[in-house]
Amino acid sequence: MNATSGEDGFLYELEIEVEEEVTLVESSRAEEVMNLPVTDWQFDPTDVEREEVGLRGLLGAVEALEGDHRPDDPRV
Repeated sequence: MNATSGEDGFLYELEIEVEEEVTLVESSRAEEVMNLPVTDWQFDPTDVEREEVGLRGLLGAVEALEGDHRPDDPRV
């Protein structure tokens, strides 16, 4: 196995992990929690939104890196 295919495998696995985290964040339904009294919050919905933004940025970066490692790319 060469370094390129190893990197591709790592990026693919990282993408799957980040997508799973995004799914978990989305399932928390932070927008619904905001309608509850603060004393009923189990988590701060603003923190959830920040986490989702960060995860989506990371996902975009991983996807961009995957695009940079195309097999027909002469730079690889």
